[in-house]
Amino acid sequence: MTNQKFKKKLDDLLLICQKNLPKTDESLIRRAFEFGFNAHRHDIRASGEPFFDHPYEVAKIVAKEIPLDDVSVAAALMHDVAEDTEYTVNDIRAEFGDDVADIVDGATKISDIFKSHEVTQAENYRKLLLSMVDDVRVMLVKFADRLHNMRTLEYLSSEKQKRLAKETLEIYAPFAHRFGLANIKWELEDLAFKYLNREAYDAIARDLKSRRREREHYIRKFAQPIEKRLREVGYKFEISGRPKHLYSIYNKMVKRNKPLEEIYDLFAVRLILDTEDNNDCFAVYGIVADTYIPNPERFKNYISVPKKNGYQSIHTTVVGPEGRMVEVQIRTRGMHEVAERGVAAHWMYKENVAIDEELHNWVTWVREIFETAAEGQAPAQQLMESFKLNLYQDEIYLFTPKGDLKILPKGSTPVDFGYEIHSKVGDHCIAAKVNGRIVPLDTLLRSGDQVEILTSKSQTPNPDWEKFVITHKAKSHIRRWIREEQRKAADSGKEIWEKRVKKAKISINNDDLAKFLTDRKIDNTTAFFIGIKEGKIDPDEIITTIIDDQRHPHPVMPDEGRLTGLFNKFLTSARDVAGGGIVLEGRQDRYMHNYAKCCQPIPGDDVVGFVTTGEGIKIHRRSCKNIQLMMQVENNRIVDVQWPSNNGVMFVAGVRISGDDRPGMLNDITQAISSYVNTNIRSVNIDSSSGMFEGTFILNVQNTDHLNKVLERIRRIKGIKRSERFEE
Repeated sequence: MTNQKFKKKLDDLLLICQKNLPKTDESLIRRAFEFGFNAHRHDIRASGEPFFDHPYEVAKIVAKEIPLDDVSVAAALMHDVAEDTEYTVNDIRAEFGDDVADIVDGATKISDIFKSHEVTQAENYRKLLLSMVDDVRVMLVKFADRLHNMRTLEYLSSEKQKRLAKETLEIYAPFAHRFGLANIKWELEDLAFKYLNREAYDAIARDLKSRRREREHYIRKFAQPIEKRLREVGYKFEISGRPKHLYSIYNKMVKRNKPLEEIYDLFAVRLILDTEDNNDCFAVYGIVADTYIPNPERFKNYISVPKKNGYQSIHTTVVGPEGRMVEVQIRTRGMHEVAERGVAAHWMYKENVAIDEELHNWVTWVREIFETAAEGQAPAQQLMESFKLNLYQDEIYLFTPKGDLKILPKGSTPVDFGYEIHSKVGDHCIAAKVNGRIVPLDTLLRSGDQVEILTSKSQTPNPDWEKFVITHKAKSHIRRWIREEQRKAADSGKEIWEKRVKKAKISINNDDLAKFLTDRKIDNTTAFFIGIKEGKIDPDEIITTIIDDQRHPHPVMPDEGRLTGLFNKFLTSARDVAGGGIVLEGRQDRYMHNYAKCCQPIPGDDVVGFVTTGEGIKIHRRSCKNIQLMMQVENNRIVDVQWPSNNGVMFVAGVRISGDDRPGMLNDITQAISSYVNTNIRSVNIDSSSGMFEGTFILNVQNTDHLNKVLERIRRIKGIKRSERFEE
C-alpha cells in the first residue's frame, strides 16, 4: 500500500468515526491502524487482496453500522493480529492498554472455538459465546468480522462457504437479533441463504429485481394520500418502502406453502416520525387506518409491549390500491435508531424499553453510563470502564476432545466433567488435560476449555474429591462409592472379628463390645469393624483386654482418672514388651496402632512407635522430624517396633516426579507404575508451566523394595528429570 493510499484509508476511517461516534481519539485510531497494517504487511487474503483490507473493513462496519466507541474501532483494526501474526495479546496490551487487548483476546478466543469444533447445538453455542464474553464490544467486533467475511465469501471453497453460512444462520444472525441489530441480522441471513440455497436465492432476487420499478411506482401511489394528510396535520416525517429481505420471503413461502407470486406482503412501508411523543404514533395509525382499510388480525402494538430485544413500533396491514395487502410500520426516530442499531443506541433516546430479563440490567446500566457522560458528569475516557456483559455467569460451556459440548455449573472441575461424560469415567479418573496441558484434578474450568479425562482401571474415587466437586452427579457418585466401600470394609472387618472371637473360644456380647468402644472413643461398631479391616485396630488386643476386664473388673473411676489409668496401663504394658519390639500387623501384636501421615512409613523403613492417648501406637519413620522432636520431649512414650515378614498388606507412599511436559508423558508414567505388579495409583496432582511439569502420585506399595523399583522404572522414561519419594 502506497503512502497516499494508506493516508486516504486512514482519513476515510477517521471521518466515519467523527461522524458516528460520541467521541473519537484520533491518536488511538492512528496507532491501531499503523499497528494492524504493519502486523499484516506480508499477509494476503483468499481474494488476493492485502489481508489488512479485512480488519480495515471490519473497523469501518464497527464505526458506521454498529457504532459504539473508538476503543471498539481500534480493536477491530487489530482483531486478527494475535491469531494470524507473530504479535501476541500481551504486545497489544503493552501498547494500547487492557480495554483494547481484552476485546482482541475475546474475539480471538471465539475464533478458536469455531475453528476447533463443529456447531451441533446452536443455542448452546450462543450461550457459550455470551459466557466467554466479559465486554459486549467483543461481540460487536465479531458481528462486524462475520459480516465482512460473509460479504467476501465468494473467494472461499464451496465447503468453507457452506460451513460459514451454516454458522452464520444458526449462531450469528439470531445473536444479532438478540442484540437488536436488525440490519446486521437481515444481511447475515440473506448472505447465508445465498450460499446454502443458491437456486431459491437467485429466483427470489431475480423476481424482486424485475418488479422493482413496479414496486416503487406502487409505493409512491400508496404513500401520496397518507403524506397529504400528515402534512395537513403538521407532522414532520419520513416515509419509505422497502422489499422484505430474501430469507424472510423464502420462509414465508415455505411456511405458507405458496409460490412467490402468491406472497403479497413482499414489502413494507415505513413511517418514521420526528417526535419524542409515543402517542403521535397512535394518532398517525388513525390517519393510515382512515385512509386504507386495516386488517384487524394483522395489528401489532410493539410500543406498549416492546419485543425482547427492545424493538418498538406499530405494525399494521392495510388493503392498498388495487386490493393489495401492504404492511405499514409506524415509529419515532428514536425507535427507528434502536431498531437499526440495537442496544448500543438505547442511550441516545429516552423511551422506556423492556427487554428480556438477562439483558435488562445491562441495557439500563449502559443507558445510565451514556446519559451521565452526555450530561458532562463523567470524563469521556471513563465512558467504557468495566463495560461488562456477564450473562450466563452461572454456567460454563466445555468441549470433549471430539468436540461435543457439555454445560456445567461455574466452579466445576475435571472430576465434575468426568462424571458428566459417564459415571465410569468419573470413577476411574486419574488425571486431566485442559487445552492440551496436564492440570490438577481440582482445577477450576472456564468456558471454552477443551477437557480430556485420563482414566485407569485400577483408579477408584478418592474421598478427597468430595471436597472440591460441585455437581450433584459427581458428589452423589463419590458418596455412594464411599458408602459402598465402607460397607464392604465393615463386613470384612466383622468377619475377621467373629473368626478371632470364635478361635479364642470366648463369648463377647454386645454390651462388652459397646463398653470397650466407649472406652476407646470409637464412634460405633461400623467404625470398629472398618478399623479392623484397615489394620488400625488389632482384634487380638481387643479380645485380650475384654477378657482381662471380665476376669479383673476395675473399680468405677471418674472419666478423666479412668482414661489416665488406662493410658498408663497401656504405656507400661507396651514398654514391658518393647525389648523384643512390637511386631506390626503380626499375630504377636496385641496393640492398636496406626501409621503417621507426616512420614508415611512402609515395610523396610527404620521405624519407631510413639504411644498416644486414644489412638494406640503411632508408627513413624525414625528419620521423621516430628518423631525426632517428640523423642527429645517425651522419650518415655517411645517404644521399639518391628515389621513382620511380608503378609500382603499394602501401604501408602508418596512419589514426587518432574520433567518435560510433552504429549503422552502422563500416560507413560501411569503405565510404568501400574504395570509393575499391578501397583495401584490412589491419586495424582500435577502442575505444568513453561514446558515443564511437576506432580505428586500417591501409590499403594508393599514395602521399600516395591517403591524403589517403581521409582527406577519412572526414571527410565524419556524426559523425566526427577523421581523420588516424599514424606508429606
